[in-house]
Amino acid sequence: MRPDMRVLCGYRIARAREDLLTAESNYQSGFYKASINRSYYAIFHSIRAVNILDGFDASKHSSVIAHFNQFFVHTGEFDKTVYKLIDGAYRIREKCDYSDFFIASREDAEEQLENAKTFFHIVQQYLESKGVQEIVEE
Repeated sequence: MRPDMRVLCGYRIARAREDLLTAESNYQSGFYKASINRSYYAIFHSIRAVNILDGFDASKHSSVIAHFNQFFVHTGEFDKTVYKLIDGAYRIREKCDYSDFFIASREDAEEQLENAKTFFHIVQQYLESKGVQEIVEE
């Protein structure tokens, strides 16, 4: 892997952590739709961190997720159960962001936050096994 990809990967996982912390804060403040949104983005940026390890990036969320599933889940790098976390987060985030009358419950937000934490930690362990560390701006 090129050194610049390792650095970009580190920045992306740091961004995922920031999204996760924001999701937690929003959840604690009762902003459930915002928490669900940030939980999804914690997962999404974690995926982007992994994808850049093989040089892949895309602007479409569906392409980012499809690449991760094809080259990291279906190959056994990640357990197949992580796809359910990704798919669930994607679907409920879309409802929160684009459905006028969708009401996000505390339970919805809590489930998505826990799923995002689980996914983030799985990716973090994977990246550490590849020698990648978060790049935190000071």
